[in-house]
Amino acid sequence: MHAIRLHAFGPAENLRHERAEDPVPGPGQVRVAVAAAGVHLVDTTQRAGDPGNPYGLPELPAVPGREVAGTVDALGEGTDPRWLGRRVVAHLGRTAPGGGYAELAIVDAARLHELPDGLAEDHAIAMIGTGRTALGILGFTELGEDDVVVVPAAAGGIGSLLVQYARNAGATVVGLAGGPAKVAHVGALGADVALDYDDPEWAERARTALWGRAATVVFDGVGGAVARAAVDLLAPGGLHLVFGWSARGTVGAGPWEPEPAWLAERGVTSRNVLGPAMLERFGGGETGLRRLEELSLADAAAGRVVPAVQRFPLAEAAAAHRALESRGTIGKVVLVP
Repeated sequence: MHAIRLHAFGPAENLRHERAEDPVPGPGQVRVAVAAAGVHLVDTTQRAGDPGNPYGLPELPAVPGREVAGTVDALGEGTDPRWLGRRVVAHLGRTAPGGGYAELAIVDAARLHELPDGLAEDHAIAMIGTGRTALGILGFTELGEDDVVVVPAAAGGIGSLLVQYARNAGATVVGLAGGPAKVAHVGALGADVALDYDDPEWAERARTALWGRAATVVFDGVGGAVARAAVDLLAPGGLHLVFGWSARGTVGAGPWEPEPAWLAERGVTSRNVLGPAMLERFGGGETGLRRLEELSLADAAAGRVVPAVQRFPLAEAAAAHRALESRGTIGKVVLVP
């Protein structure tokens, strides 16, 4: 088979497309002929050797990638034979060594989800990790017709889904993105107001477009100056739900942690929604993760949301990393062998 190997931490060019031995599944495992593999910002920080990477750093050489979809073509000892020949998707977990950037990948059978008919592998990849996170974030609020929602990273994988879920709930959506192409994408998703957060006047334009209505929820995956301006749009009693700070590395970027006194003055609640608090709402631990995965896959299969996907050939994994790091992608980035 061919796989992407990382031999040394550093720039995207360190990802090499090479021939490798076909992996063999062990007890309780399956081998998947990969049709799509997910790429995440965490992958880029891991590749760079960032010691703050939440998954830690692998022993080298390593094959990155923790999300795979495809067809089971081999079984390990003791694995249920019903999986053979099935189309599946799986998140390989936080502690797994990875292995998704390859034509063949090993997966613990307990992590598998069978793909519903009509759900493409690349869309399944967008839902197995990104989709489950979007649903977990939504678990901290109950959106309705009276809500005005601001999504600062509305062209990203999570943001694209949050826009759709909020519109499905009847909420008014202000979607923000960087650059004309991304803003157009956000508008096509159904956002009532689509604005470029690189425009210094975007917040005032949002107020004008909303005819004086204040926001009730900010889904913040950006941080920095954009988050600060978005929270200023909130009415008393509003929610600032934080799940990342993808704007780090740009001017005014990084996590934004508002002072308690500032929040109290405005009557706004701010909280980070990642981690145990999210999982507990859906059963806790691996049970909670699996429940979120099941729900997200079902939503995509039923057409309630359509994930945005940007595909790169497996051999161009380095280009995929560069595009993701430069914020030049729309939706979930997927490698296709």
